[in-house]
Amino acid sequence: MMTIKDQIDEALKGAIRSRDEVKKNALRGLLTAIKNREKDLKREPNDTEVLQIISSQIKQRRESIEQFKSGGREDLAEREAQEIAVLEAFLPKALSREELEAIIEECIRELGANTVKDMGKVMKAVMPKIAGRADGKLVNELVRQKLS
Repeated sequence: MMTIKDQIDEALKGAIRSRDEVKKNALRGLLTAIKNREKDLKREPNDTEVLQIISSQIKQRRESIEQFKSGGREDLAEREAQEIAVLEAFLPKALSREELEAIIEECIRELGANTVKDMGKVMKAVMPKIAGRADGKLVNELVRQKLS
């Protein structure tokens, strides 16, 4: 079975063959981030860790878009948006708000969490279960609401 990293390698080869600059740049940047994580871990990252890397790459690009737009560089903002689309193709289908709330409620029950002070514990339990299928900001918001 192909790992996500193998799928990214294959997609990069395809992008190089088809001369797709946006896709090529996005995938090269992603593979570099994966290799850096590999050096830190002293082993190859598993699929869950690769999904976390992809999510953080997307988050970085979203922040860049905001900065480019405030600096009046729509061209650069557009390129970042195109790269986000390339990276999102490797993430599993996003969870609906209902699915996300169900996972959060399950974790709260399992941990017996009941105050905002338990937020860190709940977040630690929830994040691996949703790996790349929901925005961390939204998760944080929902956990806070449920514990308030």
